[in-house]
Amino acid sequence: MRLLEKRMGYTFRNISLLRTALTHSSFANENMGSRLGCNERLEFLGDSVLSLTVCNYLYRTYPALPEGRLTVLRKNLVCQRALAEYATELELGSFLLLGKGEAKDGREKPKLLEDAFEAVLGALYLDAGCLDAVFAFLEPFIKRELGKMERELQPLEDYKTLLQQYVQQTPGEELRYELVSEEGPDNAKIFSVRVLINSNCFGNGKGSSKKEAEQNAAREALKLYLPK
Repeated sequence: MRLLEKRMGYTFRNISLLRTALTHSSFANENMGSRLGCNERLEFLGDSVLSLTVCNYLYRTYPALPEGRLTVLRKNLVCQRALAEYATELELGSFLLLGKGEAKDGREKPKLLEDAFEAVLGALYLDAGCLDAVFAFLEPFIKRELGKMERELQPLEDYKTLLQQYVQQTPGEELRYELVSEEGPDNAKIFSVRVLINSNCFGNGKGSSKKEAEQNAAREALKLYLPK
């Protein structure tokens, strides 16, 4: 536990909170006599703590961003992939108390890591009694993930939706996708699409399907609009 505290940069006053956060229901069910509760309630709390912390950070950091774009950024900061990556960096899996069935491969399951990470946030919030400690712990993760989005756009899963949300902020703007070409045999076609805003081309994309090509075109257009 002390090693995990060191990695977190925080020392718990009530270490049992952290221990509970790391206890999966499978372990608690198999060890009724241990009086250890599982981490599900802390996970429930941590989910809200995480959302509030991230929302507060985005609201203050990007005062000019509309609600739609803030929502997409938040979604990608708190998705399972991101949380599992945070947990893996802390080597959280090695600290989990798992039942015999889950112990075989559960320490690397993204869902278990996500849940445990949220439970740890809930424990941290209860122990500290405020969000400041949670923010201090999360800030490096948040900044790094936002940096990835700004440089590469890789974490964003739906570029078309984000672009549409941006365009809708300006009344009268018209967004549409136009098929430019369709090449190759039926079993290996390559589609080329461009995205137009008020008849002006903002991006081009290719893909093995029209949907993929449209997403890639939207991705190119978004490079103009993500916060710098």
